[in-house]
Amino acid sequence: MMSKILLRLPKVMEKTGLKRATIYLHIKQNTFPKQFKIGQRAVAWLESDIDAWIDRHLAKKEKNK
Repeated sequence: MMSKILLRLPKVMEKTGLKRATIYLHIKQNTFPKQFKIGQRAVAWLESDIDAWIDRHLAKKEKNK
């Protein structure tokens, strides 16, 4: 069974190297995993979704070499 680790925005930024505005722009363009509410004023992403996005992004870069 895969663990369900939640990441808050600072950790997502750290893992991806993207800034906040860029992350939300990609979400708006449907090219980044969507966040979900974990509280009234708090959102998070599943770490597995972020890792999968990173893997796809790297695979796309390798393909374009």
